[in-house]
Amino acid sequence: MLNADRFRGCLIGGAAGDALGYTVEFMSERAIQARYGQQGIVDYELNRGQAVISDDTQMTLFTANGLLVAATRGDMSLGEGVRRASVSWAATQRPDQISDAGAGDMWLYSVTALHALRAPGRTCLNALAEGGHGTPEDPINDSKGCGGVMRVAPIGLYGARAGLSAHQTARLGAEAAAQTHGHPLGWLPAAILSEMIYEIVQNDAPIGVALARAMAVTKEVFPSERALDRLAALLDQAADLAESRVDILDAIHQLGEGWVGDEALAIAVLCAMRSPDDIGAALVASVNHKGDSDSTGAVAGNIVGARVGYAAIPDRYTDHLQMRDLILDLADDLYAGHGSDQTWRDKYLTGSYRLPR
Repeated sequence: MLNADRFRGCLIGGAAGDALGYTVEFMSERAIQARYGQQGIVDYELNRGQAVISDDTQMTLFTANGLLVAATRGDMSLGEGVRRASVSWAATQRPDQISDAGAGDMWLYSVTALHALRAPGRTCLNALAEGGHGTPEDPINDSKGCGGVMRVAPIGLYGARAGLSAHQTARLGAEAAAQTHGHPLGWLPAAILSEMIYEIVQNDAPIGVALARAMAVTKEVFPSERALDRLAALLDQAADLAESRVDILDAIHQLGEGWVGDEALAIAVLCAMRSPDDIGAALVASVNHKGDSDSTGAVAGNIVGARVGYAAIPDRYTDHLQMRDLILDLADDLYAGHGSDQTWRDKYLTGSYRLPR
């Protein structure tokens, strides 16, 4: 049965992993341990009192905005809503290079804090400067970076709430990622993550079961995609390592560094399955490595947060989290699915909503 707390947990968990990992992204493991101790970073390093989110959470929030706009207006497909929202996000980062006249029609565009540059991915920006019109069948580039998978968790939540089928949810996740990442290993992980989140919140599936179902569904949606064999092998390895006694950092090293989509998902799955009921442990494990720490942290946080819910996230990871209330608000809107009051219309019909001062 759907639960609003799990929607909140998914988005806040992702933002928490993002903020924790953003501090140590690009740092070596030796440097992380020298600065934070043998365990690595376990608590936020605050910037002016805030745990700062990166472009991963920014784009995740815009994905949610686009889904709800498409559902409310009814004059565009869900994929088109996500594309327009992503272009709107890109306009917050490169306003002089985004030509789409409607780039600012998502209400999140008016949130000043979301215009902050947080090391945005060049692949995303370049693809969105061209409109973000890539598809799995007509790729926009050959990128398999993790910028496709790290932003699609709202699709799994929305799919469950709106009554989409598992296959529709996986397909939408793939299409959303393919708008900017053309290599199959850039968009297939997004299909799997979207479907995993769907299975967790819709069917109360344990993480391992959600992964198995997501793999089966994705194979049915894309039966001739040969890259799925490679992805399946890596995810199977992640699941096996999660059940093993291999040190977590050594296990991460066997999977990669997370800069590309398949590795980011595999590392997140490993950490989520190793600590399925302890989101703090999952977050710490998922960020303390030399790779793309904020993205692996965000995806692991999405998965475990959807499983345990917001109430189970320790205060240390909710207190001081940048834009926590806005993230909760969007999670609640995804759970509601639709609305008819003036605030909802301002958000998702006209895009004129402004945060109260």
